[in-house]
Amino acid sequence: MNILTYILSCLYFFLPAYFTNMTPPLTRRVNLFNFLDKEIDFGKKFLGQPIFGKHKSWRGAILGTLFGFLVALVQGYLYQFPAVQKISLLDYEQINIFLFGFLISAGAIFGDLLFAFIKRRLKMAPGARFIPFDQTNYVIGSAIFLTAIFKIGIMVWITLFILTFLLHIIINRIGYYLKLHCARW
Repeated sequence: MNILTYILSCLYFFLPAYFTNMTPPLTRRVNLFNFLDKEIDFGKKFLGQPIFGKHKSWRGAILGTLFGFLVALVQGYLYQFPAVQKISLLDYEQINIFLFGFLISAGAIFGDLLFAFIKRRLKMAPGARFIPFDQTNYVIGSAIFLTAIFKIGIMVWITLFILTFLLHIIINRIGYYLKLHCARW
């Protein structure tokens, strides 16, 4: 497998987590499912600081997990095509696609919450720079949730960590200059 195919394979594998991570900020902008717009930590504090913060909602977590799960199901369907098989790191016919979809998506949310928790312990405000973890927390969370069951190699995770970090910065810069995002990072 050449380097470009390998990069494409890593990105394709991680699509459910990318969609999971994109969903919470997008759901914040639309006026749907407002009944889920409740703080995950219910406004509770730990050691005098919010557990996660007001910006982490059930709406984002639930809809993010759901959208990522649906992307994984689409990947499972698309695996029947030879072109998709060539770039797939997983044999989607041999794995439990429901388990994969749930774990990669829930892992992405877990990573985001884990680093929000760490930022609050460090007394960092939501939106404050926490490089490289603001850009890659969902890679770490998905790795924690997936690796034991799906045996994804460490080089895939290192590649995804680096690619995600770079892509996140590029995409956020574009979003910032188009006034779609508040921070450059």
